[in-house]
Amino acid sequence: MRYQISGKQIDIGNALQVHVKAELNETVKKYAERPTDANVVFSRDAHEFVCEATVHLSTGLTAQAKAHDTEIYAAFEGCRAKMEKQLRRYKRRLKDHHRDRAEPVELLGASSYILASKEQADDAEPETLQPIIIAEMETKIQTLSVGEAVMQMELASENVLVFRNEGNGALNVVHRREDGNIGWIDP
Repeated sequence: MRYQISGKQIDIGNALQVHVKAELNETVKKYAERPTDANVVFSRDAHEFVCEATVHLSTGLTAQAKAHDTEIYAAFEGCRAKMEKQLRRYKRRLKDHHRDRAEPVELLGASSYILASKEQADDAEPETLQPIIIAEMETKIQTLSVGEAVMQMELASENVLVFRNEGNGALNVVHRREDGNIGWIDP
């Protein structure tokens, strides 16, 4: 497994990198058969350290976790514990899908935009109805079954996931509803 361990505007020592590799390797190998790479980023938020970890699995699914604490090692341990809980919860499904799926998840390229939310102070009518694009990025849309899409949304701790339905090839959306249930949009 390849590791990328970095710090945003902080120096992380060699001892922390060795600790992260050893602990994360043990955790991920316990629940996922063939992880491909891991990205761990440490940063500061006021007086706390923040640890964000992303692990890509050979099936094409991604597990993400984030934690913060006043100690950098404690932030990592919290992040590792969250990831372990996610992977433990989905271990059976990860292994079952891995056996059924002979090839990795197919990815479709797409554009992703971030639009400015322009709040009007005096409720005045905007000059134009065209949104202002403040960021433009490339993203990948995965080809998944509905069950895999729900699992991927849970593993990534997201509220919405757009995916290409493996059954019919159409774009679908799964989302977390306000009542805690999962919604599925199949146009």
